[in-house]
Amino acid sequence: MRKINLLLVVIILLSTSCSKYLEKDPIGILTKEQVQVDPTEGTVRTGIENAYRPLSYTLNIYGDWDWNGGLVIRPDFLLEDIASGDAMKKWNPDGDQAWMDDIANYNFTPENGAFAGIWKYNYEGISRSNTAIFQLTDETTLAKLNIAESQRIRLLGEASFLRAFFYFDLVKLFGDVPLLLKPLSNFNEAYEVAVRSSKSDVYNQIKADLKNAIDGLPNTKFSNDAEKWRASKGAAIALLAKVALFEENWKEVITQVNALEQLGFYDLNANYFDAFDETKSYLEKENIFIYDHQTGLQPSRGNGFTALMGWGFMAPSTNFLNSFENGDPRKELTANVADTVRAVFKLLGAKDIGFKGNDNSPVNRIYIRYADVLLWKAEALIKDGQIPAGIAIINRIRQRARGGNNSILPDRPTSTDASQAMTWLQQERRVELGMESHRLSDLKRWKIAKQTLTGMGKPFADKHMLYPIPQAEVDKTVGKISQNPDY
Repeated sequence: MRKINLLLVVIILLSTSCSKYLEKDPIGILTKEQVQVDPTEGTVRTGIENAYRPLSYTLNIYGDWDWNGGLVIRPDFLLEDIASGDAMKKWNPDGDQAWMDDIANYNFTPENGAFAGIWKYNYEGISRSNTAIFQLTDETTLAKLNIAESQRIRLLGEASFLRAFFYFDLVKLFGDVPLLLKPLSNFNEAYEVAVRSSKSDVYNQIKADLKNAIDGLPNTKFSNDAEKWRASKGAAIALLAKVALFEENWKEVITQVNALEQLGFYDLNANYFDAFDETKSYLEKENIFIYDHQTGLQPSRGNGFTALMGWGFMAPSTNFLNSFENGDPRKELTANVADTVRAVFKLLGAKDIGFKGNDNSPVNRIYIRYADVLLWKAEALIKDGQIPAGIAIINRIRQRARGGNNSILPDRPTSTDASQAMTWLQQERRVELGMESHRLSDLKRWKIAKQTLTGMGKPFADKHMLYPIPQAEVDKTVGKISQNPDY
């Protein structure tokens, strides 16, 4: 079998009616022989490093300026920030990349590149993670590796975390999705798994992977001091708490966040912007899981989203900016809307425009930070009836935000009104985490997406609670991968 890229087979399984494709091996199938040919600890480590790549904002890792296919850059900012109305496509609206406007306007079609792109990014990560997990658990392969057991367990923990992360992103966006847990060895096996598994089954697998990751990763802040960007025990615990949040298992959220706190590795930074400041990477206390962009490497590992901002992409909406309370310092630290040369500071990694237009910047992509986690716990406490404790956490976030200026952002008063407390929680998450690609998922799980977005003039309908499955995946599997309702 010819050498092939590790793309998910269900993404590109071809209809048996298309005879011109039948002589080609489906991309994503690996024989055991291919996986086991001269494996070394180094090749396994490289394979896991490659499994992190779909989390990056590096430009064109899967294609050459394939905008319409959603492959120029990971499109999560479209599906969370722009779709939620917190962000606009550009500071100055124009006709560039009209498919992005379709996301903002809820003109969803299964052919839109935003859906195809995020599907491909996540399943590529799953495919690479599966290969690493196979190599680190298959006895024949392990006999060739001669890897120290402590290293094997740690690397397996990383791969398990990554597979869970990619599947969690898929299930919250699409609902039921195909569940692949090993490299596929032939076309028939690939075709058999080209079917959607239930959301509950996918969640169960995510939780199993995360528990394996927690058990396997070292009890240190960084799982590898030389490569601090790698997945850690803290990241796995945090993601397990987030899964519980989406499953509305409030006591489990509290349990897992408590476990994270007990590690003693994380805290709120004294200064709000430190988490985003590129010069303070790995020196600040708040970031739990990031993608580590680096400049000047080949192949490129830089952040290309800063280049998109140089072309005018990604602007905060008026609705979002108006959501800040008077004097909230986070507003000016998020974006400099009053300046002639406008910028989203949080995404540029600096309170200036030095990285704007740079297609290979070192600015990291933050996926999980401690303030986010604390607000999960606050929400769970409120939902669990421990309302004053939840409000206390909200006030902790506000106290950090005001930075000692007690004339702004006063503490929320103690209350036993769960509805009022949730309103405060929702407000705090919006302004604290704005432009960090959480907003639409928050609105959906709070069951206020339709109310909120129609109030903003967006034609949000019940079907939009899930995104459409990319139509190419439905077609290429002859309908075995079914479409979400009403698309």
